[in-house]
Amino acid sequence: MEPGSETAVVQRFESSLMSASRGIRRIYDLWLGELGLNLTESLLLSHVAAHGPTIQAKLAEELGLGRPATGDVIDSLVARGLVIRQPDARDRRVWLVVTTDAGQAQAARVAALDAELGRSLRRGLSKQERAQLAAMLGAVQGNLDQMLANWSSRHSR
Repeated sequence: MEPGSETAVVQRFESSLMSASRGIRRIYDLWLGELGLNLTESLLLSHVAAHGPTIQAKLAEELGLGRPATGDVIDSLVARGLVIRQPDARDRRVWLVVTTDAGQAQAARVAALDAELGRSLRRGLSKQERAQLAAMLGAVQGNLDQMLANWSSRHSR
């Protein structure tokens, strides 16, 4: 493959994107580890802290997780006293996930850490560059969504 060829550029783009994604995930996991959380736990905790009591199925949908995996994350947070399960007064078949006072405090620490990480990630990039990158990544996400929809329709027959 020629260094200046279109194929080389595409491969550099894709590998750079995947490498950056892995790096972001790694630094989030390291920093959140200092709070005793992983990224998935912090996302769930932050979501419930921001949006109030939420049923497990809605959390699974919002976070893009399966219901069993979401249940495992909730169990982990319950064991640490950060959330509780509470019966839904409107539908006794479901349970709401609710943050505790300790969970609210931990969610505030996660928000502060997230803000600091965001500032660090954006360092050296102008507002215009960040907007361009966000638009480009949005286009890539749209392409991925279409690819996944096409794959699903071909394989669901």
